[in-house]
Formats: sequence, C-alpha cells, structure tokens
Amino acid sequence: MAGQRRRLHDEARDILKGYRLLNTSPQRCAISRPWYRRLGPGLITACVVIGPGSILTSSKIGAEQGYSMVWVVVVAVVLMMVYMTIAARLGAVSGTSSADLLTRKAGRWLAAFVGVSVAFVSASFQFGNNLGVHAAVAEYVDWNYSVVVFNALAIMFVFGFKDLYRALERLMSVFVGVMLVAFAINLVFARPNVGELFSGFLPSLPRGPDGKVFSLTGEGTLQLIALVGTTFVIAAAYYQSYLVRQKGWHEQDLADGLVDARVGSLIMAAITIMIMATSAAVLRGTQLADVGAIANQLVPLFGEAGRFVFCTGLFCAAFSSFIVNSMIGGFMLADGLGLGSQPEDRWPRLLTVLILLVGMCVALAVIVKGYKPVGAIVVAQALTVVVAPLLAGCLLWLSNARDVMGSRRNSTAVNVIAGLGLLGCWRWH
Repeated sequence: MAGQRRRLHDEARDILKGYRLLNTSPQRCAISRPWYRRLGPGLITACVVIGPGSILTSSKIGAEQGYSMVWVVVVAVVLMMVYMTIAARLGAVSGTSSADLLTRKAGRWLAAFVGVSVAFVSASFQFGNNLGVHAAVAEYVDWNYSVVVFNALAIMFVFGFKDLYRALERLMSVFVGVMLVAFAINLVFARPNVGELFSGFLPSLPRGPDGKVFSLTGEGTLQLIALVGTTFVIAAAYYQSYLVRQKGWHEQDLADGLVDARVGSLIMAAITIMIMATSAAVLRGTQLADVGAIANQLVPLFGEAGRFVFCTGLFCAAFSSFIVNSMIGGFMLADGLGLGSQPEDRWPRLLTVLILLVGMCVALAVIVKGYKPVGAIVVAQALTVVVAPLLAGCLLWLSNARDVMGSRRNSTAVNVIAGLGLLGCWRWH
C-alpha cells in the first residue's frame, strides 16, 4: 500500500511538473508578454533605414512636392515589412546563417560574392553617415575631426560588450525613442495642414513648380526612386535574418517576429512622414542641399531650440545608422567568407571595424580636403544595381525552399508582394 501511494505521489508530481513546463514554454511566454517586449530586430533595422540620406530625401521631397508623396512612403514601407518578415522567418526557422544556406544550395562562391558586394556598398556609403554625424555636431562644435571621436566610440561599442546584440538592441531602442520625440516636436511646431497630409495617402504623380506632371523619365521619377530607395533598403531587410538568430529566436517565436517587423516598419513610416510633413509645412519652395541646410532653415521658424531638437534627431539617425550599417557589411562579409556570423565570433567584429575605418577616411577626405568621392559613389551604385535584386532573389529562393523552410514557406500573397518588390529593385536601383 505504501509503495502504491508513493508511486501515485511521484506520478502526480511529474504531471504537475509537466504542467508548469507547459505554462512556462517559449510559446506561452511569447503570447503573454506585452507587445513592446516582443521587439528588437525590427527596431535595429528601423535605425539603419532612417539615416541622413533618408532625412535629406524626405525633406527635399516635402519642400518640393508638399504632402503629395506620402503614399510612396507607404508603398516602400509595405515592401520593406514583407521582406523583413521573410528574412526573420528564414533566420528563425532555418537555425543557420543565410550564407551557409547559400553555400549548401549553390556553393561558397555565391555566398562570398554576396558578402563582398554588400561590404563594399556599406563601406562606400558609410561616409554619408559620417557626414551626417558631422553635420549635426558642426552646428555647435566647429571641429573637422569630430568623426574620429565617434568612430572611436563605435569601435569601443563593437568590442566593449560580450553580449553585443543585447547592447545594440538597447542603444537602438533609445535612439528610436529620441528620433520619434524629436521629429514629432518639430512637426507640432510646423502645424501641418491635416487635410493635405491625409490627401497625400492617395496616389498621385509628382509635379513641377508650374503644376505640370513630371515626365516619367525626368526629375519626378528620380525623386520617387530616391524616396523608395532610402526606405526600401533590401540589405537591411536581409540582415534581419541575422538579427533574429542573434536575439535567440526560433520557430516558436515567429509570432514575436511578425509583431517586431510590423512595429519596426511603422516606426520607419512614422518618422519619414513626420519629416516630410514638417518640410512641406514650413520649407515649401526651399532648395535643400544637405541636412545642415535643413537645420539652418529651421532657425528663423522655430528658433534655436527648434534647430537643437532637429539636430538631436539627426544625430541619433546618423549615429545609429552609422553603427548598424557597418555591422551589416562586416557580418555579411565574414559570413560569406565562412568566418562566422555571430557576435561572439572574432572576424565579424574585425570586419565591422574595417567598414567603419574606410567610411571615416572617405569622410575626412571630404571634410578636410574637400575631395569629391564621385568614384566611390559610382562604383557603389553600380554594385547596388546587382546586389539589391540579388539579395531579394536569394531571400525569395531560400524562403520558398521546402528543404529549408518546410511548412513555413511563403504564402502566395507574400510571394506576389515580394515579387513586385523584386521587380521594383531592378527599376529603382
């Protein structure tokens, strides 16, 4: 009798233990956590997309086209969200890096080509982030070598944390919050026409100062391409597959990945539209050559405080993009060459520093010597023409492969929207 009671007691204990495990499983935790604790990779991607180039482009279009191009931002963000979701699902379900998958499916040559090309593009355009940081600081501190200090800080950040992903996520969360507040304050001061702003969500073609529609092969098309190109950044979406693995997400965390991609995309849209609307409200008809000119134009309208708020948002946008852009190039290059893809690996961090140093040197040549980096820009643009469609095609290929994704392959609707984005890559880049 005593043995039977002990056996029943042990069975009850095992049942209770199993019940507790079930109720603390990753699936249940993912459901019970509030939405803001289910974010991370999407916030980091939003930071790299909202950089100096995005701010200048949306400001210029707002000053020239008013609110009429808001719908273009919406289209670009939808495409970005779809590709972010595809990449997040690929990273979580496959459990391995994209370069390893490409090597298994096609050979190391393809993985290496993707890694080298993305690294070169990141390095070539990294100087733009340096110039953005310099422009924000130069409004208050006239020192040409400020970018050296910020690159040193970035290098210290890359090597200063054992858990690099967690540190990056926390820093980018702060930057996102500051950008949202800063650009929202500017928008409130600008007092945009709400009716015109909402009408901008309806598709229309860009018009010139005379009110006539631009030619489809003229300046208006270039504006549309620039706006889409600075919002639908396929390399940043591709890198989402790395970020979800660094965060530790797996197949059971896909619900979190979907929420994260949606919130990150909404943040991109909100910041871009706020900047465009501010420019449309107070800078209509103004020629904006660079982000520094935007800050100076705000002084007569908002006062010194307005310029300070804008420069704070600009600095966060530039420095956050500054760090993440270099990590995209460094990590994808290391992964493509088979040198590792996780933050604890040495080569991804070393190659990230290489991207930082190349961007800094080009920026210093522009700031101090007045050189024009036309050659680097032309080569980078030429590579982007190849790399952007290639990355989009690789994501679609891998995310539809049965041996990689199993039952988690793309739905028909996702493939249709992503296919339109792939076709657009050939046109926009």
